[in-house]
Amino acid sequence: MSSSSLGLLLRLVHQHWTQAVDAALDEAGYGDIRPPHANVFTFARPEGIQVSELTKLARVRKQTMTQAVEELERLGYVERRPDPNDRRGRLVFLTEKGQGVRPIAMAAGRRVDESWAALTSQQQMDDLRTALRRLLEQLQ
Repeated sequence: MSSSSLGLLLRLVHQHWTQAVDAALDEAGYGDIRPPHANVFTFARPEGIQVSELTKLARVRKQTMTQAVEELERLGYVERRPDPNDRRGRLVFLTEKGQGVRPIAMAAGRRVDESWAALTSQQQMDDLRTALRRLLEQLQ
């Protein structure tokens, strides 16, 4: 590859990972899930979560997260219920259908990790993971 831009390399590798997960979800019958929806599935909690908290965790604009939640609600993957601790707030919960997404996505992600380790080495993958974690900790 002619470019050594870290940002470009990270984006291209992420696209590869995302395409593999999307293909697995599509094959499992979840073809209506789009990449922006991943932020909801990644950060949703069994006890529910407010859109504002999802926004902070995913580091996206509130409008982007609200749109993803609304789309997933229409598709039957999430539901919003009143927040018992905030009378104005609502919590986002995965529905039974939505709970089926995470195991498939996680399994697909593990297969990508394994295939990348086979192309490089498990040690290189572990080193990359460690370096990225350290960088994220310093950025926060």
